[in-house]
Amino acid sequence: MIHPSYVELMQVANSDLTVIGEEPVINSRYSIVIATAKRARQIIGGDEPMIVKAAGRKPLSVAVQELYEGKVKIVGEDDSIDEVTREHSQI
Repeated sequence: MIHPSYVELMQVANSDLTVIGEEPVINSRYSIVIATAKRARQIIGGDEPMIVKAAGRKPLSVAVQELYEGKVKIVGEDDSIDEVTREHSQI
């Protein structure tokens, strides 16, 4: 079984909603897949992993763990910044 599940990842990604009734940023599995794939490509391209136990792990596994731990934030398409941003800086 894959851990965390896509449902858990969606909950983490949408946990920043501040207004009740605000549309969630992530509302499908597809959005999670695209965001984690983009972060994995960034890691392959030379970005440093933001988790401690990244050595020897595949970039996609690292990207999923970063998202689950809240190290990466997914923003909507309407925003003017990239889809995946780091916790305190923008990619």
